[in-house]
Amino acid sequence: MTKKPFALALAAVFVSGSAFSVSAADLTSSYEPPAYNEPAGPSSDWSGPYVGLNAGTASDKLNPFSGGSEFTGGIHGGYNTEINGVVVGGEAELSHLGDAEVGVRGGKLKERYRVAAKGKVGAPLGNTLVYGTAGVAMTSLRDNGATEGPDGWKPGWLVGAGVEQKITGNLSGRVEYNYTQTNDVRSFRAGTTSERDIGDHTIKAGVNYKF
Repeated sequence: MTKKPFALALAAVFVSGSAFSVSAADLTSSYEPPAYNEPAGPSSDWSGPYVGLNAGTASDKLNPFSGGSEFTGGIHGGYNTEINGVVVGGEAELSHLGDAEVGVRGGKLKERYRVAAKGKVGAPLGNTLVYGTAGVAMTSLRDNGATEGPDGWKPGWLVGAGVEQKITGNLSGRVEYNYTQTNDVRSFRAGTTSERDIGDHTIKAGVNYKF
């Protein structure tokens, strides 16, 4: 009589232990550790409209540290699109040239303002863009002492190159060099009139915000 309850109790313990083992195995097999997602860096997409600010130096000498260079500042805006791994775009820019002096026969004139329209072609290297640029420019000139210059704006052309680096998905920084030539500039000094092409070199650092 005493063996039957003991056998039943032993069977109950065995069944409970088996059920616990199965439940633990189910919990272990269903557990998956959370996936690690690496923080996203700046997007390498260069397409879209943008606006920006720039500042730098302007001089009629290639070396900006040779003396005679002036501080420049400006605003710009444009649009880029990427086609088959090549970035192409256009940009408009308004600059104050700080009355940078450029040489003419018998003296110097001062450059005050410039409006430029530029095309751009670049190679995207991840978050870095290396590009070349070319376009047209209109420059406002001022008299300088006894040397008088033309009234209004004078047309010309420009070429250049630059490097742009993404900081965030929308913000980037850049450095750009431009050579600008203004053609057929007439100047007057001591009753003598002369005409020549003038040119300047600008080196600018800027920031862009892409929409």
